[in-house]
Amino acid sequence: MDVVMTEILSSGYGWLMNYVFYYPVIMSMVWMMGGIFFYWRRERGVPRTPPVLDAYPLVSVLIPAHNEEQDIEDAVRSIFANDYPRLEVIVINDASTDGTQRVLDRLLGEFSALRIVHLRQNLGKAQGLNLALAVSHGDVLVTLDADSMLDRHAIEWAVWHFVKFPRVGAVTGNPRIRNRSTLLAKIQIAEYSSVIGLIKRTQRLLGKVMTVSGVVAAWRRTAVIHSGLWNPVSVTDDIEMTWRLETHFWDIRYEPNMLCWMLVPETIRGLWRQRLRWAQGGIEVLRLHSNIWHSWKERRSWPIYMDYIFSAFWALAFFFLLFVNGLHVLVNFLSGQDVLPQEVFGLFWGWNGMILASVSLLQILVSLLLDSHYDAGLWKIFFWAPWYPLFYWMFNSLASVCSLPKGFLRDLNTNATWSSPDRGLR
Repeated sequence: MDVVMTEILSSGYGWLMNYVFYYPVIMSMVWMMGGIFFYWRRERGVPRTPPVLDAYPLVSVLIPAHNEEQDIEDAVRSIFANDYPRLEVIVINDASTDGTQRVLDRLLGEFSALRIVHLRQNLGKAQGLNLALAVSHGDVLVTLDADSMLDRHAIEWAVWHFVKFPRVGAVTGNPRIRNRSTLLAKIQIAEYSSVIGLIKRTQRLLGKVMTVSGVVAAWRRTAVIHSGLWNPVSVTDDIEMTWRLETHFWDIRYEPNMLCWMLVPETIRGLWRQRLRWAQGGIEVLRLHSNIWHSWKERRSWPIYMDYIFSAFWALAFFFLLFVNGLHVLVNFLSGQDVLPQEVFGLFWGWNGMILASVSLLQILVSLLLDSHYDAGLWKIFFWAPWYPLFYWMFNSLASVCSLPKGFLRDLNTNATWSSPDRGLR
């Protein structure tokens, strides 16, 4: 019996080792091939000049803000500098306690198309967007984070999809990072291109973009209303709303020319809080939309759902192996044996380690070359790429593991409030 159990445990351990190794390698290859094919079919040779529109529907730009005194003015001015002719801007001041209201009141005297919704109580980003939608008039809604600056042609590129294709419910944009002075910021530039950019290109080819970037996105008003508005219980309203649209069979597009320039966290604490929220939100989306398995009509969403589960399981397996390997090292050290046995750490060096590192660097290189079409000089970030696997695998995986209890146990009948995230070093 002991021999059988030993063989089972050994087999299970070997299976986990293979899973932790092969899953990122296979998914990296899928994302790279998808990204390259999307570029070849839909980006190569396309001029950067904005499209000529058959109609110019009114666009309502909604900006949720909570304690954004330092950045909200840049966001508002970037919108009114846009070339799109029919705009209204609504800022949701969600119970800010700093000087956000003072800045907005000053801007009101300068821009006649600007309106402010002042909330006395922090209701959360999703609830604020729902209130802004109620007082808006646009057929197209653009949501923009308060720390972001919109490209002057971004709205034209987004509206083109809605004018040409009636089934399009949302268009996700291409956020670019503008604070690049620290190592953490440079690593996130590589991450946004090599993970977010490639995934969206690949999912668009498959016809199921399952995550609209909350930092910049455009929505068809009727699609949002038809899908039940933004869900106030989710901590990641953008992901949850994307799934709502998909389950109501609206088409979602990725538009790489819909650019905005955003700020990212540059402290470990700020980054940790952001990644915990993202990981928790992903788990909550799985809980909120588990009913997709009850309908054959939802079958095209099943692979995306499973990919979420596989990613979470990979993080658990990764840290389980780290724990087991670390325990093995400690036992060997105390018993006077070799501290780092090759058979235990074969996943992290040798041929396995070389393959993982090579695939990761190749993925970064491909993504930076694709996105350099929109962000000149982006390829220079590749010199910081060796730090990326450590950051992405270790940091994000740890955040995923730590978020599991809250993601599974949080009461989804309570609304999610928010606070302004880390906007980088000042």
